Amino acid sequence: MQQPARVVLITGASRGIGAEVAHQLASPDTHVIVNYREKVNRANAVVEAIRSAGGNATALAADISDDVEVAAMMQYITTHFGKLDALILNASGGLEMRRNRDAQRQLASLAMPLMRAGARIVYVTSHQAHFYPNKAVPKGYSGVAASKRAGETALYTMRSELDHAGIHVTVVSGDETIIVPVEEFATAIVNAAVTPSPSTIVYLGGADYLMTVA
Repeated sequence: MQQPARVVLITGASRGIGAEVAHQLASPDTHVIVNYREKVNRANAVVEAIRSAGGNATALAADISDDVEVAAMMQYITTHFGKLDALILNASGGLEMRRNRDAQRQLASLAMPLMRAGARIVYVTSHQAHFYPNKAVPKGYSGVAASKRAGETALYTMRSELDHAGIHVTVVSGDETIIVPVEEFATAIVNAAVTPSPSTIVYLGGADYLMTVA
């Protein structure tokens, strides 16, 4: 099999924003790895749509909070591709610190040996989590915001080693108080993964929330 110019792993890519990112990234020279936890039919549908459009994709099952499953997924990527050009951390899970914090850091750590200088890590979050606890969040959301923010902070603690390896981290944050079109959110994530000089933080949504951040 001819090696693709770019290999991208997207967690939580069987539906929603993750699936749209996979579709937008699809091209003959990019192999998209569609990670999913349970919905194999959805993941396979994303892969088939990409292949039908002339792109390349593989569906890989792994619960990102399961060490064994994540290790097996990363071993598959190592064996079949030997590299990873972009890791898009889209999957998350409610209040779970293990899924929202520990799993994100573990994935980044396991991906690093496969990533060359110029590779990208994109962390997908919300304004309500990104600015936590400096800005009030909707009732009942503080636990989710805290765990998502912890995941972002965990990546920041890796900044020096990521910088040393030439791996760029971009946080893409959307305002959950308004509806950001899935296509728009996905395009921002794709741009962070492929543009020559990506921003460190990308905000989506109206300006009102950002103007009121303490």
